[in-house]
Order: sequence, then C-alpha cells, then structure tokens
Amino acid sequence: MNKIAEFIKRERKKAGLTQEEFALRAGLGLRFVRELEQGKSTVRLDKVNQALSMFGMEAVPGPIDREELLLDDW
Repeated sequence: MNKIAEFIKRERKKAGLTQEEFALRAGLGLRFVRELEQGKSTVRLDKVNQALSMFGMEAVPGPIDREELLLDDW
C-alpha cells in the first residue's frame, strides 16, 4: 500500500469515519475512496487532493524515493 493510501485510511479511522461517511463529507464517491485506500495506482490527483484536504494535506510534485519504489514492487 502506498503512503497516501495508508495516510488516508489511518486518518479516516482516527476521525472515527467509515469509508461511506468520509466519502460523503469529502464529496467523493465511495468506490473512489475504497480504491484509494487499497492503493490503486491509477487514481485522479485532483480527487486524491480532495481527500487529503480533509486532513489539511495536499499531494505535490517532489523527488521519487527510488529505494522505496523498489521495495514496493516486491
């Protein structure tokens, strides 16, 4: 699971929200939230940022951690 997926799931649970409640409050579809938390690699960045904004965060371009990428492939 990728870092964003882990973060969203952890913070949603900390907030005491089900996936359904989180999707409704964030203005996202339940299917999207489920796929995001499962680490689906092809999700729309605007929707990812919509979800992250619930926790005061935003995904921004940055350097790739190559070592982490290699570990995620195993």
